[in-house]
Amino acid sequence: MQPLVLAITGASGVVYGVRLLEVLVAAGRDVFLTISPAAQLVLETELGIKVDLARFSAEELLNRKRLEAATIDRYQRQIHYCHFQDLMAPIASGSFLTDGMVICPCSGSTLAAVAHAMGSNLIHRAAEVHLKERRKLILMPREMPLSLPQIDNLRKAAEAGAVVLPASPGFYQGPKSVDDLVDFVVARICDQLGVEHRLTRRWGV
Repeated sequence: MQPLVLAITGASGVVYGVRLLEVLVAAGRDVFLTISPAAQLVLETELGIKVDLARFSAEELLNRKRLEAATIDRYQRQIHYCHFQDLMAPIASGSFLTDGMVICPCSGSTLAAVAHAMGSNLIHRAAEVHLKERRKLILMPREMPLSLPQIDNLRKAAEAGAVVLPASPGFYQGPKSVDDLVDFVVARICDQLGVEHRLTRRWGV
């Protein structure tokens, strides 16, 4: 298995990205993680998580659920942090093989950069790499309502090969908590990546 790429950008709903990271490393996947400055602010606002983008520690994200120290140590070895300005990072090159990339959540400005190949940081570059190499790229927008330019950008991204997977949880499974709603969306992302999980029950099962 090749590693996966996860970018967390500055839209509301960073809990989806953090939960996805937890699920991916629990499934034994190596994850190349990058976080935008706007996402840094949203992490603190929405989850009370303070991350230092210059001196990043995965424990800041993983300790949200009070995992045992041995588990955190193991998970940290699977997370490879890349600063959003580091264009020399492995994920900036198509020669670095991955099994896909997820931008979760995907802000409107990040969407625009991806749709128009107008990148200015590592997140934009890595997304462009996945499109040009015909690898899986999943965009999870959460913003609403959508403006016409945003709708057009979603169309352009989809036409270029991206999978647009909005944060739209289903209710047929009888969710009991916000965590259940988050897990529904994360489960659909994992399905797209081919990562096994037991986050939700499937329709008709």
